[in-house]
Amino acid sequence: MKIAYLEDDTELAATVCDWLRQAEHEVDLFTSGVACAQAVVSRRFDACLIDWLVPDLSGTEVLARLQIKLRQAMPPVIFTTGRDSEEDVVAVLNAGADDYIVKPLSRPLLLARLQAVTRRQQGVAGASLVQDFGRLTVDHGRRQLALDDQLIVLTERETDLALYLFQNIGRALSRKRLIQVVWSLTPDVDTRTVDVHVSILRRKLGLTPEFGWRLISIYGHGYRLEREKDSA
Repeated sequence: MKIAYLEDDTELAATVCDWLRQAEHEVDLFTSGVACAQAVVSRRFDACLIDWLVPDLSGTEVLARLQIKLRQAMPPVIFTTGRDSEEDVVAVLNAGADDYIVKPLSRPLLLARLQAVTRRQQGVAGASLVQDFGRLTVDHGRRQLALDDQLIVLTERETDLALYLFQNIGRALSRKRLIQVVWSLTPDVDTRTVDVHVSILRRKLGLTPEFGWRLISIYGHGYRLEREKDSA
């Protein structure tokens, strides 16, 4: 099994890499969230082992980026973290993680959890999540959006932003988070690129009350995509 491992604690990372290699797994270690996300998007991995708190992109932001970038089924993702509250566990699982292990890590437990999540993934490779909103269809697996059965021509970045918005309907998304997840840039970048892309998506996808949508600008924060109540 080939594993992408994101961890910035060098001592812990060395120990876990030894465990994985002794179990005859291949492991690529990353200390940067951006580097990990880029590698998983561009190369094939059987599983991802991700620490929550790492430089540049947090573990949850890496997960979100993988969800919008990968055309086929994602490899299973296990979070490793010292955060052990029920709220943290629920938040990570609801975000799409397959499992969650609280540090300190145990070699037998870690290897068993890896085997379990990869078994659950067997037979679902290539699965596609399709959201049907009547005249608008969002196919996350193929990274395609269609309006009135006609594919909409979007740039890669517009597609990334659209998929992320539809994965988070009803949630307030800050510009900082959008820049980190969609553009993989540090959040202090001074840019109105997000606002420009949002305006383009409103027009191309018909995200207006006339068609049952509101893509709301939240002053000083970011955006929220909502469905009109009579369109739900």
